[in-house]
Amino acid sequence: MTNNSKKVWVLGDGQLGAMLSYAGRPLAIEVCPVDIMVPTDEILPLAASDIITAEREQWPESPLSLQLSSHPNFVNRSVFGRLADRYSQKSLLDALHIATAPWELVDDNTDLGRLYGKYGEHVLMKRRIGGYDGKGQYWLRQAEGSQIPAAWRNVSIAEQAIDFAEEVSLVGVRTRQGQCYFYPLTLNLHQDGILRASIAPRERLSALQPQAEAMLSSIMESLEYVGVMAMECFRVGNQLLVNELAPRVHNSGHWTQAGTHMDQFQLHLRALCELPIMPPQVNFQCVMVNLIGLEKDDRWLSLANAELFWYNKEVRPGRKVGHLTLSVHEGEMLESSIMALKAWMPAHYQATLAWILDEFS
Repeated sequence: MTNNSKKVWVLGDGQLGAMLSYAGRPLAIEVCPVDIMVPTDEILPLAASDIITAEREQWPESPLSLQLSSHPNFVNRSVFGRLADRYSQKSLLDALHIATAPWELVDDNTDLGRLYGKYGEHVLMKRRIGGYDGKGQYWLRQAEGSQIPAAWRNVSIAEQAIDFAEEVSLVGVRTRQGQCYFYPLTLNLHQDGILRASIAPRERLSALQPQAEAMLSSIMESLEYVGVMAMECFRVGNQLLVNELAPRVHNSGHWTQAGTHMDQFQLHLRALCELPIMPPQVNFQCVMVNLIGLEKDDRWLSLANAELFWYNKEVRPGRKVGHLTLSVHEGEMLESSIMALKAWMPAHYQATLAWILDEFS
């Protein structure tokens, strides 16, 4: 490396680590994702000036993960575990007086009847640790005679079900000096707990932007956080309720790779390496479609307004294997691309594509 280059190690070697590596090249930042899931006795050649980040909130203990997480330049060391636990994450939001779904810890003394009386006839249980893309959740439904599983006591929280209008997210960054910058709010569609599609920016959400920025600024400031963080929210009327926080680059920010002059991955690296940051500029509106459990289809490349990001992972049902970003330069081009995808994609994608068409109708 030259004297001006920097090196960033990433706990995890999935698609987020790969996209961080791709984003680092134009900045002369060598990004090294590390597969911490495979047991090994390898010792990494870490230098004192190297910087450590993570593409996930939690990781198994191994020689590699211990070496990385104990490095003095592991940025946000104390944040990952705190936000990975839904109990401490929710407690943080309550302490900051940031709106979130009413909740409580489930322990040996939790009475099911009291939960229904307090939160209504539908109560959502979430594992404190783990669970993503709809995993680690269990619905209690009074009419069905649901019971709290014994294995879920002392390891989960209970939340009130929220009757929300739609789901949105905010991706922002905080520098070491405390400056915060944000992308426009993103409109999201989830099915079975998995993000299917995002649209950003969305003009009708602009009135909520100051509220969202104030919430995420408060969170990042309280944690002295450095880098990119994502905040997923429910919109209830003109108010936002935080659903989850992710102390890292995030799936709902993938549209920034095509639609802005500085994507979330480069923004994260700039903050970690103390490089200059300017407010991200949006070049055009984008639609991002997650590719889940699909084989790669080269016909996607024939769409005039599409960028394909393929993760080169084994295709399995329910697994994110890539994403398509469609630029919205004008309506006819977008409609043509979505209609082509409807013809090429399987039945379980028809509702997602119809939602996109409906949003632009």
